Amino acid sequence: MISKEQFDKEVAGIISNAIREDVGDGDHSSLACIPKDAKGKAKLLVKDNGVIAGIEFSKMVFDFVDKDLIFDNKLNDGSEVAYGDIAFYIEGSSRSILKAERLVLNAMQRMSAIATKTKSFVDLLEGTSTKILDTRKTTPGIRALEKWAVTIGGGENHRFALYDMIMLKDNHIDFAGGITKAIDKTKSYLKETGRDLKIILEARDLNEIKEILKSDGVYRILIDNFNYEDTKEAVRLIGDRCLTESSGGITEETIRKYANCGVDYISSGALTHSVYNMDLSLKAV
Repeated sequence: MISKEQFDKEVAGIISNAIREDVGDGDHSSLACIPKDAKGKAKLLVKDNGVIAGIEFSKMVFDFVDKDLIFDNKLNDGSEVAYGDIAFYIEGSSRSILKAERLVLNAMQRMSAIATKTKSFVDLLEGTSTKILDTRKTTPGIRALEKWAVTIGGGENHRFALYDMIMLKDNHIDFAGGITKAIDKTKSYLKETGRDLKIILEARDLNEIKEILKSDGVYRILIDNFNYEDTKEAVRLIGDRCLTESSGGITEETIRKYANCGVDYISSGALTHSVYNMDLSLKAV
């Protein structure tokens, strides 16, 4: 995983780019009818049920737009919310509040949806030793926010991007000439470049599991699109040689059954690519 410093840099870049994209050479709607010295107060109103996420991010947005704005949070990220709850109040320059409004709402609605979805998966895994992971199936440009939301919902992050972990999937293996060649080439690359990156291998069947196990240094095996029986057998074959991860079309209806096969992790792209935004509004008070 990337460092906190790298993650914070990603978030700061998201804020800067989003404000640039939205404001351009000025918020002319506000400039046209709101006096420069006008002060106001607004509340973030929850109009849905679920897990709230993005409160800390919103504070960062308001601070970026105007350091004199006063942010008063009434809830914390990860709190379960219901219709009518108030997440925070923001007070200060009316122009500044309006300038930040859309970015705050867009981010919080999406992050809250992801946190809510993740929490539902976490609840389904309760009582097992299996943990839920996200994937790289994220919205371009805001991956840091979506992965942040997964952790708020109780999940864990997979690799952040292509640079912080080696993940050899079917195409890598086929282009490299097979599993063993892919592993050997990867180990040589890491040694030559002085990089210390964990290696994950995707397996398409039990024979590929057996071949992967002939090599040392694999951190986790991705048991991809296996049925329940083959997943159990894969877990048995792997034992404590490395960690195990199930993936491939796993849903809320099947996740518990895969967890009961004994895998350490289950990864799901649905956490980030198949959610409906939580209904939130920023209202003047």
